[in-house]
Amino acid sequence: MLKTLAPVAALLLSVAILLLGNGLQGTLLPVRAQLEDFSSVEIGILGSSYFVGFALGCLLAPYLIRRVGHIRAFTAMVSIASTVSLAHALILVPEIWWVFRALTGFCFAGLYMVIESWLMEKSSNETRGFVFSVYTIINLTVVTAGQMLTAVEDPLNFQLFALASILVSLAAVPVALTKSPAPEPPTIVRIRPLHLFRISPVGLVGSVAVGLVNGAFWSLGPVFAQREEGNVTAVAIFMSLVVISGAVGQWPLGRASDSFDRRLILVIAAAGAAAAGFGLNLASRYFASDMTILALAATFGLFSFPLYSICAAHTNDHVEADGFVEAASGLLLAFSLGAAVGPLIASALMAEGGVTMLFMFTAVVHLLMIMFALYRMMLSDRPTEEERGTFAEAATMAQTVATIDTTGEFGEEPLPEGHGE
Repeated sequence: MLKTLAPVAALLLSVAILLLGNGLQGTLLPVRAQLEDFSSVEIGILGSSYFVGFALGCLLAPYLIRRVGHIRAFTAMVSIASTVSLAHALILVPEIWWVFRALTGFCFAGLYMVIESWLMEKSSNETRGFVFSVYTIINLTVVTAGQMLTAVEDPLNFQLFALASILVSLAAVPVALTKSPAPEPPTIVRIRPLHLFRISPVGLVGSVAVGLVNGAFWSLGPVFAQREEGNVTAVAIFMSLVVISGAVGQWPLGRASDSFDRRLILVIAAAGAAAAGFGLNLASRYFASDMTILALAATFGLFSFPLYSICAAHTNDHVEADGFVEAASGLLLAFSLGAAVGPLIASALMAEGGVTMLFMFTAVVHLLMIMFALYRMMLSDRPTEEERGTFAEAATMAQTVATIDTTGEFGEEPLPEGHGE
């Protein structure tokens, strides 16, 4: 086990420090925005801005990596993200925060690409599942710990912004000092949305739907928890409980999708998430107990968070042998676009109907996902056992992002020699 992780130990340490800072910032900013009397729509745009930047990063950041290399790109984007974290505390203007948040999203898209392409190259087919499992565990646990850090200081003070900046800055140190060789430049692929839709309509549409829900939750979940629970510690507990429950739900739902039609498991999981969303709407509307709201929040995370990996696994069941990287990049881009729109719709609904409309929105999106999946199940059968991969393999590939070529028409031909160098 130690031998397997040794080539990526420095990188995993950087990941832990980086995501600790990102988890802190992700909860801190909506909470501080609420305390500064930003409107629900302004906070929604703040969340959308991050995912707009992230989507642009998926398209453009790989060319930076190809030009200057993984280590230089990593340290440059860490430096920018760290600076922006501090700038939020200095300029309390919604429009400026939107720009800052988009810049952060762009940087983190690039950082994830460096991290995940490095992990892919430094692991073999036999060890890749284990390495990415460790990476996923670090991701979820550290982000949860970062969210809990919001409770150690008053969000109105400067200290939490400084702490987030320090953590993001320190993430560059292990990568900058590692002796492990950097991976090869990212693979160039062309994303073909129509082709991806033809081979896996449920996978592509489901990824957009998951983006709508997750973008709204990450952007406005702290606002919901802050208004309902009334203190920052409760916000941290609420958000962390959803994430932990989402991690717990990955394994049983993933294993079930290996044994049954993945679309059926998707329908079941989306139904559970929709029921939890309606429950949260009603519980908060009629002032249910804190324990009831937390139990419903855990149920929401348990069923909602595994949906993206199920969509990826379903898509990979239909992808040609050399199309996994293209499919993974296309699904992530679809997710990012959905996540950019979700907070805008949810915040507008919250402005009209109150904070409880956040989970009414997620419930409706999950219901629409169920309807589309059931419709597709009536039109086509599940893949044969020979055609199907495993959930673990798909979860690994779902995290892989390649350079997305945006020049010319979507097609198969490679880029001209030297492009992006």
